[in-house]
Amino acid sequence: MKARSLTKAYDSEPPVEVLRGVNLDVERGERVAIVGPSGAGKSTLLNILGLLDEPSGGSLEILGSATHTASPARRDKLRSELLGFVFQDAHVLGHRTVAENIELKLAIRGVPRRQRFGLIAAILARVGLNHRSRSLGRLLSGGEKQRLAIARALVTTPGVLLADEPTGNLDDSNAGTVLELFDEAAKRGVAVLVITHDSRIADWADSSYLLIDGVLSTRK
Repeated sequence: MKARSLTKAYDSEPPVEVLRGVNLDVERGERVAIVGPSGAGKSTLLNILGLLDEPSGGSLEILGSATHTASPARRDKLRSELLGFVFQDAHVLGHRTVAENIELKLAIRGVPRRQRFGLIAAILARVGLNHRSRSLGRLLSGGEKQRLAIARALVTTPGVLLADEPTGNLDDSNAGTVLELFDEAAKRGVAVLVITHDSRIADWADSSYLLIDGVLSTRK
C-alpha cells in the first residue's frame, strides 16, 4: 500500500482540513500502527485507505492498483478482493451462527458453496473458534466476537488487513490474543495496519506513526 500526499477537507466556513499531505508505505507482512488522539483524523485515514471514502487530493495504490483514478465499481472490486476489516465493535450478526457469519463473506465474494465448508473450518481452527461454529453470534463473549471478526476478515486472504481500535473493548488477555492473530496473518504475508490510541500497540508494531491534526509523522 502506497499513499502519497493524501488530503481530506470538508466544505465549511472556515474549511476543515482533516488530513494534510499524508505519505505512507505499508509492505506485505508488515505490522503498522497509527496512533493519535481522538479527532486527529485516524478513522478518516482508515476509511480512505479502505476505499470507504475518497481523498480530496493525493494518490493511493493498493498492491500496485491505483485507486484514486478508479471507477466506483473498480473500487468496490478492489475493496472486496484486497482488503479485510476489523473494527472495535466486531459487527457480528447476532442472529446467525459463527459459521454463517463467515459464510456470508464467502458468498459475497462468490466462493462456490462446495468450497465454503473447508475454508470456514480452517479459519475457525486458526482463531480457536471451531468448537463454537454452531453458536449464535449474540452468545459469544467480547473476545470471541473479535476473533470471529478477524476470521471473517482473513478467510479470503486479503492483501491488507485494516483494523480500527480492535482491542479497545477487550481485556489484556483477549487483546493479546488479537495481536497474536495479527502476527500470524503478517507471517502469511498480509500487511496489517492498526489504527489505535493505545501506545502498547505502537510498541508491538514493526513501524508506527503518530497522527496529530491530520499530519502523519514517524514514531519509530
